[in-house]
Amino acid sequence: MALLTQKAILLTFEEMLEEMPFDKITVSALVRRCGVSSNTFYYHYQDIYDLLGVWLNTRFSMLTKSVCESMGWKEEVRVFLKYCQSHPKLVTNLLSSASRSHLEHYIFTETDGFFFDYVLERTAGMPLSEETIRYIAQFCRYSFIGFFLKFTWEKMLADVDESVDRLEKVFNAFIDSAAAQMERDQL
Repeated sequence: MALLTQKAILLTFEEMLEEMPFDKITVSALVRRCGVSSNTFYYHYQDIYDLLGVWLNTRFSMLTKSVCESMGWKEEVRVFLKYCQSHPKLVTNLLSSASRSHLEHYIFTETDGFFFDYVLERTAGMPLSEETIRYIAQFCRYSFIGFFLKFTWEKMLADVDESVDRLEKVFNAFIDSAAAQMERDQL
């Protein structure tokens, strides 16, 4: 029963995100629409930001599970961007929120491991320290976040497949060059 209640709250939250900016969604409006009590909401979530984090984790988990591990990061990014394209109001309502800092923190946190693994795989066999790999990965993460913001500013109309292929070329060239330079500097 608790799982059904959580799913109902998450579904209602997503429906509301399609209609209004995140910072306009209140717990009282959400529980009224969902048909649960405030106590039920607070039994499952600390506050609306906790709900946002759970919703983001659930949504990203569903998206990444749809991608075979062997397909790599490019396919995960494609699926993510195509999801964004198919839900433009939801994405706009999240990004135009006055509480955007919570979303930005989430994105930075979640993409850390993603880019670290990508750089680690790309530089396998090179005698680079973990600190160096993390530094290169940070740069890629910042670049990707800039790419994503531009993608959303341009109303998510770009061809996702072409964009991701170009992004991969730029990232691979940068990682190879930066790793080689850092390797030389470590010797």
